[in-house]
Amino acid sequence: MPELALRVDDVSKHFGGLKAMRHVSLTLEAGERISVIGTNGAGKSTLFNCIAGTFPVSSGTIELFGENVTRTSAAQRARRGLARTFQTSRLFEQLTAAENVFIALGGNEFRGGLLRHFRRDTARWDRVARLLDRVGLDGRGPQPVADLSHGEQRQLELAMALALEPKLLMLDEPAAGFSPAERASLVTLLRELPQEISLLLIEHDMDIALAVASRVIVMHDGEKILEGTPDEIRASERVREIYLGGSIDHAA
Repeated sequence: MPELALRVDDVSKHFGGLKAMRHVSLTLEAGERISVIGTNGAGKSTLFNCIAGTFPVSSGTIELFGENVTRTSAAQRARRGLARTFQTSRLFEQLTAAENVFIALGGNEFRGGLLRHFRRDTARWDRVARLLDRVGLDGRGPQPVADLSHGEQRQLELAMALALEPKLLMLDEPAAGFSPAERASLVTLLRELPQEISLLLIEHDMDIALAVASRVIVMHDGEKILEGTPDEIRASERVREIYLGGSIDHAA
């Protein structure tokens, strides 16, 4: 059988009396791309936070590359090859775009004033330039993060995640705030990710969610209600009902 990058087995998450997510199971094979879709409040971000270790699960188990990580910290999961982006920006706004990526490449080596010390590390700065170019930010490295558009900040977050050389990349609505042209570029970027990177994607944009995934999971009201290929999801009347009658036939 193919190696599993991720196994989520019967995971639930409760916040007091609120059952935000109930009995969700999924598997992600090494190198596979899966999109998780659903309307606001479906439980998608709760699922992501449980997988990443941001939220402890209320019940169930999570395995990462065959290892039970249910009770391990987010930092320990990151060291095992998991990288993620967030719905809201977590960038160093007082620094430039290039410096943000530099910090991601430096990991624990970066401490305050050490950033100046490592400016002579030309090999690392070359990697910064390549990563920025890869996500469509060529030439934007010297710009302070505060001066970047919202879409550019999302692209920068993706560059920082890729800097960690993840084995499992989790993207939480990466196209939020993107222009149509930026969305098309994002689809190309995600399709061209190295095959060894497994991808788990949350995305409200149905075009993107269906264009980049080989398998799609639909969540609603805290539960996984449907799983299938992009074509099966496009044809599903239940999905149409969940999205308030909207058509998704035009998805790429």
